Amino acid sequence: QVQLVESGGGLVQAGGSLKLSCAASRIVFAAYVSGWYRQAPGKQRELVATIATYGSTNYADSAKGRFTISRDNDKNELYLQMTGVKSEDTGVYFCAAGTHDEVIHWGQGTQVTVSS
Repeated sequence: QVQLVESGGGLVQAGGSLKLSCAASRIVFAAYVSGWYRQAPGKQRELVATIATYGSTNYADSAKGRFTISRDNDKNELYLQMTGVKSEDTGVYFCAAGTHDEVIHWGQGTQVTVSS
């Protein structure tokens, strides 16, 4: 079965950096629209960033200028480089693969906690 497994979450100081990774099995990331979602405590899941099959990227306003989504096609891995993190970035981060209209595959999530 398809598996998306996130790693790299943890505790980070406000203003610091963190890089999340997502490894996929039995799917090819480059064949899907891929992205990162996050869910803060008590809030709904929100889209943070996406990368299209051809490499075009989009970001939520809160992430623009601070986060970078990328993909390594040889390793079949998805990344989210987070810099200048804020307390508002705290939450569970999920990688996902699908189309522009629908997520087909979800990872299990990894916790990111920003301290101040």
